[in-house]
Amino acid sequence: MPSRTPNRPACPSCDGFAIVAITTGGRHRDGSRVLLRVVCHACQGTGHTTRAALARAGR
Repeated sequence: MPSRTPNRPACPSCDGFAIVAITTGGRHRDGSRVLLRVVCHACQGTGHTTRAALARAGR
């Protein structure tokens, strides 16, 4: 059954992909890759933006 989530616009900076993993090319002792996790600074990792009018109005 689908969940009912509010339809919020995607962040224009990251297009909804708020957290990405970037490989450094190195490997750990167990063979797994060394990754850097980077968060979008515009939406603080949510992937969505709030409407500017509602944010200013304090709603």
